[in-house]
Amino acid sequence: MAVRYELIKTCRQSGARLGRLHTPHGTIETPVFMPVGTLATVKTMSPEELREMGSGILLSNTYHLFLRPGHEIVREAGGLHRFMNWDGAVLTDSGGFQVFSLSNLRQITEEGVSFRSHLSGKPLFISPEKSVEIQNALGADIIMAFDECPPYPADRNYVRQSMDRTYRWLQRCVAAHQRPETQALFGIVQGGMDKDLRQESVRQVTELDLPGYAVGGLSVGEPKDLMYQVLEDAAPLLPTDKPRYLMGVGSPDALVEGVMRGIDMFDCVLPTRIARNGTTMTSRGRLVVRNARYARDFSPLDPDCDCYTCRHYTRAYLRHLIKADETFGLRLTTYHNLYFLFQLMEQVREAIRRDRLSDFRDSFFESYYGPGEERRRGF
Repeated sequence: MAVRYELIKTCRQSGARLGRLHTPHGTIETPVFMPVGTLATVKTMSPEELREMGSGILLSNTYHLFLRPGHEIVREAGGLHRFMNWDGAVLTDSGGFQVFSLSNLRQITEEGVSFRSHLSGKPLFISPEKSVEIQNALGADIIMAFDECPPYPADRNYVRQSMDRTYRWLQRCVAAHQRPETQALFGIVQGGMDKDLRQESVRQVTELDLPGYAVGGLSVGEPKDLMYQVLEDAAPLLPTDKPRYLMGVGSPDALVEGVMRGIDMFDCVLPTRIARNGTTMTSRGRLVVRNARYARDFSPLDPDCDCYTCRHYTRAYLRHLIKADETFGLRLTTYHNLYFLFQLMEQVREAIRRDRLSDFRDSFFESYYGPGEERRRGF
């Protein structure tokens, strides 16, 4: 297999997993957070900066790269790694989430999805075979099966039909995959919020003995407790010798809680998106640096952080840059937020090594959210 998962340790206190993900472009310690580089770039960050802060794998988007510059151009460039000068691992999603998010522009059939480009309005079509063709051309280490992500809430009958279609699409993706020796195809578990459907979906996708499995269709508006319950229903049924990926989740509480429930891989646009609005994650919780209260605050963004931003710049300066729409400000807040999550995952891995993840969760949540506060607040 192009990608291999090595289970190193299971936390005696929580059941969380410590492992290594071996890929053609390096070995990544898990649990891991993957930054999102939708258009073959993590917004405002260079590949060198990502490496500097500890990133070994990032995500790019099949749908968006299909529209521009086009997967054939990326293929001619030698694949995504050469195109974007990134020597680490790359995961590409299938375009399935855009089927969900562009619901006003698309029509789903058994054959695939007809939609209109959100850029030009041009009619387009993606099938499971087309999604795999695009991802084979992009050359990512891990590629995702084409799936449908049902909305929340959704009728059980619709979720059932969607789940079964996603499985049939997965079988077509497996048949269409041209580069299994260099690219690992992951299957996606669907089934909405229904325990029986989720567990049936796990049984379906794992029958195909793929290199890894993702839990999709979560973080789509459901309460956090419901998301965690779905993970508890589904994740323990996934193979222990394969990586488990929770798609589209990146808030600090959800990362820790996901790891507690056996998840190895996460991705989300959250840290980079909120950074561009001047919102940051710190050891004492969320801090909106654009607020007026920081105009004369000459302390670091987070006194407990040793990232480039916190070592060199003050809250007052960051606020000035953000208010003035200076790109450098966006770069500094983005750098900090990504570094914060990378450090959080390193702390999580260390807590697993010491069989103390439950204790770490409690202390981290008290620091980040405050004592006694609920943790269902997004980030």
